[in-house]
Amino acid sequence: MAHSSLKDVAAKAGVSFQTASKVLNGKAGFASTTRERVLAAAEALEYVPNALARSLITRSTYTIGVIATDFSDTTLAQHIVGVEREARRRGLCVIIGSLDRAGSDAEAYLKVLLERRVDGVIIDAPVTEGNERVGKILRDSVPAVSLHEIAGGGVSVVTVDDKLSGLLPVRHLLSLGHKRIGMVTGARRRRVTAARTEAYGQALGEFGITIDPSLIEEGHWEVEGGYRGAQRLLDRVPDLTAIYAQNDMMAVGVLGALHDRGLGVPEDCAVVGCDNLPMASRTIPPLTTVDIPFYENGELAMQVLMELMAGEAPEPIRRVLPVHMIYRSSTGEKGRIPGPTRPGPAARMTRSQSSPGPNRRHTR
Repeated sequence: MAHSSLKDVAAKAGVSFQTASKVLNGKAGFASTTRERVLAAAEALEYVPNALARSLITRSTYTIGVIATDFSDTTLAQHIVGVEREARRRGLCVIIGSLDRAGSDAEAYLKVLLERRVDGVIIDAPVTEGNERVGKILRDSVPAVSLHEIAGGGVSVVTVDDKLSGLLPVRHLLSLGHKRIGMVTGARRRRVTAARTEAYGQALGEFGITIDPSLIEEGHWEVEGGYRGAQRLLDRVPDLTAIYAQNDMMAVGVLGALHDRGLGVPEDCAVVGCDNLPMASRTIPPLTTVDIPFYENGELAMQVLMELMAGEAPEPIRRVLPVHMIYRSSTGEKGRIPGPTRPGPAARMTRSQSSPGPNRRHTR
C-alpha cells in the first residue's frame, strides 16, 4: 500500500502544499479552521511524515547516537532505557551501539554516528575515560553528554555522587561498631573505584581508624571477582567483621564466599553492596546497599543533551545525582542513620521494605 504524501494531505484539506507543511510542523499564524482541516486530512489519510525530507529542510535528523560498552550490564541497561524513553518522549530516534570490552573501537563508532549526521551523542563507556582522542572528537563535533568523566574535560557530564556512594555504606558499618572492615573494589583503573576507595578511607578516618591496605581486595565488578576477593580477605584477615563491596554483583560473590566458609551474615560478618540491583532484595540475607538512580541518570543525560542542542548552555554542564542507603538484613540493623563520631555531611536515608533481620550490635 502506497504511503500518502504531503501533497495528498494538502489536496484533501484544500490548502497549499506550503500551508500543509507548516501546519504539520507546528508553525503558528494559521486560522484554527485551517489547522483543523489539515490535521483531519492527515489523520484520515494516515499520513506519516518523511523524516528524510524533513531533515533536508530543517538540517536536523532528529536522531541521537548512544554509545555504550556492554548491553548485558544491568546498570548500563537502565541508563540506556532512561535515555531512549526520554528521547522518544521528545520525538527523537536513537541509534544505539556497543563497544568492545576494551573500548578500542570507540573512535571509529563515533565517526560512524557523525557520518549519519546525528544531532547529538550520549556516551556511557567508562572504558574510554582515559582516551584523549575520544574526548577531542566529542568536544569538536555535535553536542555531547557523557555519563562518565571524559579525558581533557570540556564535555557535559551527568553522573552520580560516587564519593557519597562510598561514604554512606562504610559509615553505616562503623556506626554499628565494626572496626575491621574489608573492601572489595572494582577495577582499580576506574575513577569510580578511586572515588569510593578514597571515601572508604575518609569514613574510617572520621571514626579515628587508620586505613589498612591488607583489608582491600580487587574484584573487577563481577560476582566471581567478589567471591575470590572475599576469600583472599578472609584468608589474610580472619578477624574482619564486615565487608563493603563496591557494587552489588561483587557483594553477591562475597555472600557466597561467607556461606562456603560457614560464616553467618550478619552474625559473623556484615555485608554492604552498592547499586540496589533488583537481585539485592532477594539475596540470602537481603542485601543492605546504596541506591544508585541509573534510570534517572540516563533520563537526565537526555534532558541535558536537549539543552545543549537548543543552544541554551554556552558552557559544558555538570549534573550530579544524589544516592542514598537501602537498609536490609545483611547488616543486622535497619534504620540506623550512620554518621561519624564528630559532625560530618548529612545524608538522606531510606528504609527497605524487606523483612527485618537480627537486631544485633557489633562491638568487635
